[in-house]
Amino acid sequence: MSDTHAATAASPGHYERMAVRVQKIINSQSAQKARAALIFRLADELEDDWKQLLEEIDENDNVTLAWRDDGGVQIFWTVPKED
Repeated sequence: MSDTHAATAASPGHYERMAVRVQKIINSQSAQKARAALIFRLADELEDDWKQLLEEIDENDNVTLAWRDDGGVQIFWTVPKED
């Protein structure tokens, strides 16, 4: 495998960078404490990627998405009690 191909395979794409950014917001201490996070699509992020990410987040049990007038998406979640 060439060095160029290896570097390309190792660098994250647009979707992956966006997903990591949103994951950091969701995993922040303040978001975890509130069980809520507010996210926005950045200008350089593709709308299709954004929609895909929101669909994947919404598929999770105990997660609610609320679209805001300012373009942001509020994510709320609950943590189920252990039996």
